[in-house]
Amino acid sequence: MRIAIFGIGAMGCLFGARLSDHAEVTLIGRWPEQLAALRAGPLRVIEPDGREDAVPLRVLDSGEIGAQRAVPLHDVNVALILTKSSGTQEAASRAARVLAPDGLAVTLQNGIGNLEIIASHVGEDRAALGVTTQGGAMDGPGVLRVGGTGKTTLAARPPIRPRVEALAALLNQSGLPAEVAGDVAGLVWGKLAINCAINPLTALLRVRNGALVGSEAARQVMADAAREADAVAAAQGIALPFPDPAARAEEVARLTGPNRSSMLQDALRGAPTEIETICGAVVREGARLGVPTPVNETLYRLVKAMEETAGQRIEMQENTALMPTHPEAP
Repeated sequence: MRIAIFGIGAMGCLFGARLSDHAEVTLIGRWPEQLAALRAGPLRVIEPDGREDAVPLRVLDSGEIGAQRAVPLHDVNVALILTKSSGTQEAASRAARVLAPDGLAVTLQNGIGNLEIIASHVGEDRAALGVTTQGGAMDGPGVLRVGGTGKTTLAARPPIRPRVEALAALLNQSGLPAEVAGDVAGLVWGKLAINCAINPLTALLRVRNGALVGSEAARQVMADAAREADAVAAAQGIALPFPDPAARAEEVARLTGPNRSSMLQDALRGAPTEIETICGAVVREGARLGVPTPVNETLYRLVKAMEETAGQRIEMQENTALMPTHPEAP
């Protein structure tokens, strides 16, 4: 099977590394340092137990399949869209140029709204939705730290079921546990509720997931954010895959305690976050349905403010240098 993975961050590298022994894989992205590192040598993969592996990966700059260039990739069976949500439009446009007539473009991204964007470029019968709990982080260009084993669930409508089942089989063969479901709306909103609870707080507080559990104030904000997402889902007739979203958010934060959330990683490197398709999506859907979402709205505004003032942030070293010294201090 010929696979194109759009996104060369942690998730793109994780899926690329696992699939590379079982399919013809090409990673496509724009991160210059990552492109250079992966072209210079194999991807260094650090497993949860400390074991390391080196995996050579084929990579392309997304500009190489731009509208005015000859496309160096053709007849792709599956395009996995693993960019940040801000890159969905571009990734979908590029995927449409390389996808085979009977190919499939699959989003495993955070947030909601990505499937509709992809379908507008490749057609509804070549677009599929999935949810994954796989995780990882880049320790630097060319170095992937795997966050643990998760599961991927793919939605299969009748017209695309054979192609979705073939992809699920390949993922399982590659050590990426996968299953097929008729409807993943509950899983999508379940993941969204957890992301709303954990991601913005870790980015704002600059802490790993587990630190949230140790703060009563943070736990309360997490609980409120998750419950609001649950209420918006319920207004659409969507049931989350767990009975108590607040308890589940806290459980996930504890289980992934050492992890840096994707939003924290974005914030630390000064990149745009996915707040629009996480808390922003809950706020917009809540407004449409008449469901109040004040906590998600506050988190949304705070993260937007964090992005807009990033260049003016006072760092610890600067703050220490400006502190007056008491004449009697030891």
